[in-house]
Amino acid sequence: MAEQTSKQLPAQGAELSAGAPFRPRLGDLASDLAEKGRIGVVVAVPSASSASYHLRPPGGGREWSAPSSGATLRPVPVPVTHVSPLKRDVIYDHRSQQAALPVMVHHEDGGMSESVLILEPAQVELYRIQLDHIIEQRHQARGGKP
Repeated sequence: MAEQTSKQLPAQGAELSAGAPFRPRLGDLASDLAEKGRIGVVVAVPSASSASYHLRPPGGGREWSAPSSGATLRPVPVPVTHVSPLKRDVIYDHRSQQAALPVMVHHEDGGMSESVLILEPAQVELYRIQLDHIIEQRHQARGGKP
C-alpha cells in the first residue's frame, strides 16, 4: 500500500522534470518504461547488496530489474475515490472570470490532498441550479421542513 501523504503523485502521463528523479522505496508501485510501462512493486532498492531496483508484478510473478539510476521508472498515481468541498471561502477572480472552490481530494489508499476546483461563470450558474434542486429535494423528503 502506498504511504498516505498530503502530496500525491502526478497524474498518469505527466512528465517528470529532469531535476526531480523518481526514487521509489520498498513497497512503492512503479511503472517501468523499459518494460513497456509494466507496473511492479519495488521489492529491492539499489544498495551494497543490490546494484539495481527489483520489481515484481503486484499479484506476484517473475521479478525483473531496473537500472539503479531509476531512469526508466515512473510513479504510479494512487487512484482518486472522491472529492469533497472544504469549509473555506470560495474566491472569485474578476480578471479571469473564474471561481475557485477549495476541495479535498480523497485517494484509494486513504491519503488526501487539498486542491482547487476552478469554475467558469456558466459552470457556476449550472451548479447553482443543480444545488438548488438538491436542496428542494431534501426539503421535500423532510416533509417541507428546512
